[in-house]
Amino acid sequence: MTFNVTIVLILLGGWFFGRLFGRLHLPAVLGMLVCGLLIGTLGPREWPAGLVELEPFLKTFALIVILLRAGLGIRRSTLNRVGVVAGRMAVIPCLLEGVTVMIATRFIFDLPWTVATLTGFMLAAVSPAVVVPAMLNLNRQGYGRRNEVPTAILAGASVDDVLAITVFALFLRMAGTGEFVMSEALLGAPVALVVGILPGLVGGYLLAAWFRKRHRDVRATEKVLIVLMISVLLVQAGDWLHSAALLGIMTMGFILLERAEHVAHEIAAKLAKIWVFAEIILFVLIGMAVDLRVAWEAGPMALLVIFLGMLARSTGVWIATWRSIFNTKERLFCILAYLPKATVQAALGSVPLAMGLPGGEIILAMAVLAIAVTAPIGLIGIRVGGPRLLDLTFEEEDEDSL
Repeated sequence: MTFNVTIVLILLGGWFFGRLFGRLHLPAVLGMLVCGLLIGTLGPREWPAGLVELEPFLKTFALIVILLRAGLGIRRSTLNRVGVVAGRMAVIPCLLEGVTVMIATRFIFDLPWTVATLTGFMLAAVSPAVVVPAMLNLNRQGYGRRNEVPTAILAGASVDDVLAITVFALFLRMAGTGEFVMSEALLGAPVALVVGILPGLVGGYLLAAWFRKRHRDVRATEKVLIVLMISVLLVQAGDWLHSAALLGIMTMGFILLERAEHVAHEIAAKLAKIWVFAEIILFVLIGMAVDLRVAWEAGPMALLVIFLGMLARSTGVWIATWRSIFNTKERLFCILAYLPKATVQAALGSVPLAMGLPGGEIILAMAVLAIAVTAPIGLIGIRVGGPRLLDLTFEEEDEDSL
């Protein structure tokens, strides 16, 4: 199969299955995942070399679009209101699930502690590709606005994802060298987060100042091009510095909204259109990466580890939202919204195996199973639970814009 035919198959197939599942009142992205599964199962064993080389960039580009949209959708005033809850939701569920899966894989599969830890945090990452667009959509419709539930989930899930990736990368380096350094384990993640945020802050302020000055001279499409290319460079710099560059990208979007709101709205509108293509490509590629035979061979023990992780994450969300402004129904919705896994597991699940680390096949199998189990549950949970568990609120600004 040629590269051109493969791309057409991904785009048209993803679009068709997305529309089909939408007609069945199911999430469109679930249809895209199914399309990818079918292509990966029934397609050729070897894909065109161009697609194999381009796939990591396409996934990263989609993540950039997602996190920029997340940053451009969070106002400072709203974040101040839910900042404490969002902060707890960014850390507590991820840590509880990561540690739980780490212990389970250590004793069930007898993996080294460093490998068990990177496995735990690879599985702990919630999928921003699922959560961010869903929360932006619910917020736009007015669900959960009274207590800003979508915004808290939006901010918390984005940072949760970055934290999990940062810890994974940290312990991946340790597992590769065969040495465990306590100081690096304790300080590596905070340093990576700070180093990742700083370029986003600087880039956000500089872009906001320049866009305000040259607003009429630069078209909205050109602004999006500039922001996207700077974001790609931030990711590359993050790879070199081993920093949390994705958090810097979200920070850049947040600063643009604060310092150049009109420009931020222009960029957000364009990114929403780009996401139509990026969403199809991302979720079909994720589905293509799922090897059902590998998942089947993993057996019930891998499912047990995933279930223990989901239980720990749900407990973490319940703890994080305790004594908050959220009511019981809203807290239950937060649990549902924090379940789906897809993007990070598809991107990182095969890395330990490629590096020759012990248990690489088991880790890949658990990543595959995590996608196959949690993505449908989370997608349907958000789709069904949102309108039923969240209050519908119409604000004056919404009425004025109609």
